[in-house]
Amino acid sequence: MHRKGIGDGAGVWGKVRAYLFRGADMALNSEPGLHSRWRAPQMAASLWAGGVVACPAEGVWGLSCDPFDEGAVLDLLAMKQREVSKGLIVVGASIEVFADVLRDLSAEQREMMLASWPGPNTWLVPHKGCFPSWVTGESDEVAIRVTSSPALAALCRAFDGPLVSTSANPAGLPPPHSIWELRRYFGMRLPAFPGAIDPAGKPSTIRRVIDGSVIRG
Repeated sequence: MHRKGIGDGAGVWGKVRAYLFRGADMALNSEPGLHSRWRAPQMAASLWAGGVVACPAEGVWGLSCDPFDEGAVLDLLAMKQREVSKGLIVVGASIEVFADVLRDLSAEQREMMLASWPGPNTWLVPHKGCFPSWVTGESDEVAIRVTSSPALAALCRAFDGPLVSTSANPAGLPPPHSIWELRRYFGMRLPAFPGAIDPAGKPSTIRRVIDGSVIRG
């Protein structure tokens, strides 16, 4: 017996609905290579030009920009209504991009971090002047992560360096788990790199490498 599926028995609107559902499914299940081949270079060009783009992180949609471009970071902070003194998370596609800040850590500390990466685990480490004050805020530490998000990792590779990644919500509002929530906050003009997000996901856990303490669970 044939089971009625999306698009069956509803004429033109059924076909439209089927197309939309299939499109949504393709967007959620796209391979990272497809992102890199068709969309990542376009997004990277926007980042190189000082822009801010939206990209799925491990658990929520995030905002990204070049951490060494002060104007881009200040634009991102204005979008979030976030004070520069609070600092921001920097992510990379591999541990090599953080070699300078990891060099002086103990073998035990590095092993602890490596065991948690790639993944939704952010570590506060002494920044040693490797990152600017508009990223580190008023802290002597910088928050870093090797991301496990296929889309965000592809974006970092296309950009060829680390990126700011912070939840894509204005201060006081919940971080978005869908593109529709993202658009509600920031409109249609914000460039958005497609990718899948765990509906039950949450922002990354933040720990301090010096003592292992949890800053955000």
